[in-house]
Amino acid sequence: MNFKEAEDFCIRWLSAWTGNQPERLILFYAEDAFYLDPTAKKGFKGHGKILPYFKILLRNNPNWKWTHEEIFPNERGFLLKWKAVIPTKETEIIEYGMDIVEVKDDKITRNEVYFDTRSLISKK
Repeated sequence: MNFKEAEDFCIRWLSAWTGNQPERLILFYAEDAFYLDPTAKKGFKGHGKILPYFKILLRNNPNWKWTHEEIFPNERGFLLKWKAVIPTKETEIIEYGMDIVEVKDDKITRNEVYFDTRSLISKK
């Protein structure tokens, strides 16, 4: 994947994380995709496991916004340094993290999300 392809994909994909639309978000993932994040340490495989998790995650965070900070394309997809702005009851949390994103036929086959959850847990 070249930089422009990765950037265009990121813009479309990251916008799908906002607005509590898990059915829209899951369309970016292959049927047999693997997804992992700090609260799903063993990960989920396939739409049947990922979509229920996305429904809870997006319902709990309908107004968060994700943007790309840096993109490092590679032959399997890209590494992504991202910024998330997460509104809470009292404040707004700004978090940075990194994803491993593998893409085949314009669908994510592997998405591993890494960030420090301490500030998020302490303020929610």
